[in-house]
Amino acid sequence: MSQTSGRDGREASETNDNLSPAPITAMLSSRLMVLANLLKRGAILRYKRLAGLSSVEFGLVASLGRRPPMSVARLAEAVGQDKGQISRALAELVSRKLIAKSANPKDSREVLVSLTQAGLAAHDAIVEGAQERNRMLLAQLSHDELDTLLKQIERLTATAEAMLEAEKVSR
Repeated sequence: MSQTSGRDGREASETNDNLSPAPITAMLSSRLMVLANLLKRGAILRYKRLAGLSSVEFGLVASLGRRPPMSVARLAEAVGQDKGQISRALAELVSRKLIAKSANPKDSREVLVSLTQAGLAAHDAIVEGAQERNRMLLAQLSHDELDTLLKQIERLTATAEAMLEAEKVSR
């Protein structure tokens, strides 16, 4: 019986099914989700430390960015959540004077949101933190490796989009 060293450094028997990864964990999609979740968790901690923002709040601030005011509906679409899901976060950001609300001059029934000066400062901290994290990731790859990786991600993304559309049709 051979021994292998696990991620935590402890030895595990290759024949012990309880310690072997389930086949799904070896799949590319699972590995990419683990990577994405690790990056997201690190980002959430960083943006909480840098700007005092929760994950939903930093998503809203990042989406608003240095753009013209946008409707709450458009913002909800940009972050992939419905208006109800973001309303509490918007209220909190307004109370902290990071976001300003105003009526749309073209349609007074529509509310527009934009970053205040304090919101712009939080946005800039997010961007700076994201750039630093990106530099740390890219430092692991040569120029050619990065180019290859980005091309492969584009191909995989296109395939994943097609798979999603096929699932939507199959409902």
